Amino acid sequence: MQLNPSFKGIAMSSLLAIDICLSKRMGVCAYTSSSWGGCRSMVALLALTGHGLTWIVGTIVCLTRSNTLAGQEVLVNLLLALILDVMTVAGVQRLVKRRGPWEMTPGFLDCIAMDVYSFPAAHASRAAMVSKFLLSHLVLAVPLRILLVLWAFLVGMSRVLLGKHHLTDMVCGFALGMLHFSLMETVWLSSSTCQTLISISTLSWSPFS
Repeated sequence: MQLNPSFKGIAMSSLLAIDICLSKRMGVCAYTSSSWGGCRSMVALLALTGHGLTWIVGTIVCLTRSNTLAGQEVLVNLLLALILDVMTVAGVQRLVKRRGPWEMTPGFLDCIAMDVYSFPAAHASRAAMVSKFLLSHLVLAVPLRILLVLWAFLVGMSRVLLGKHHLTDMVCGFALGMLHFSLMETVWLSSSTCQTLISISTLSWSPFS
């Protein structure tokens, strides 16, 4: 037992307590009986737009329908960024093993995406990475750019409202997502490399291979 805790220890304990308290208060859609329980389905639908499975499947579908080299290059790099995000977040979550403020049992889709713990928030990381990626590689009008940033923030916040994550989980998730974007920009795959990967994957899935 530590009789004379350091100032740093006291400060960290206090911040942690504040984080837990605020996160519990903001979990207004955690259950149907919560204060905003009637909005739970709508908030859960918003959170689904930031789910890893949603984005990975959607990117693959778009990739199969894309007929331009530039489009395929962007989509292949986005797919790799999404896989990097899922694997990194899952690894950190299993290392930290922090439970959410309401300690809910992970849903089926969460288990598929290996999003079973609270820290960092996977949806926040993915939303930040995807929004930054699209803002950098797509030509969008100003209203759409604003909506994209707003969507990323709301997706991260939705998981807090659902009682799945703490506020600090969301903030660190946003930071990790930006880190993933920076990493993908550094190791960006060229169009020729992307075409090679597409050719390999096509041959692998061919019934005649």
